[in-house]
Amino acid sequence: QVQLAESGGGLVQAGGSLRLSCAVSERTFSNYAMGWFRQAPGKVRECVAAISRRGGRTSYADSVKGRFTISRDNARDTVYLQMNSLKPEDTADYYCAAAQAIPQTAWSETEYDYWGQGTQVTVSS
Repeated sequence: QVQLAESGGGLVQAGGSLRLSCAVSERTFSNYAMGWFRQAPGKVRECVAAISRRGGRTSYADSVKGRFTISRDNARDTVYLQMNSLKPEDTADYYCAAAQAIPQTAWSETEYDYWGQGTQVTVSS
């Protein structure tokens, strides 16, 4: 069973930055496309960033484009989400997810096989 563990969430003022990390317990980590999702209170979970197996392709939601950067270190079995210029509307629980059978980036929740427990990000105004 693949396990994912997010870290790096917290409270930050608007305009600040946070870096989320997701450690994956899988020796074949490079076989998985990875994504970051978020869910704000009362809203549906949405994908904010996705990255292909080798990191050559990335995708971003329009709401975070230019502010968030997804990256991965296949030697460390870890995926990251660098979040800059944070806004109060970025407040949400953030989840990483792994998709095994996706050659490029995966955007839909249904494409992902494994999920982390989430880390909370709160951006104060």
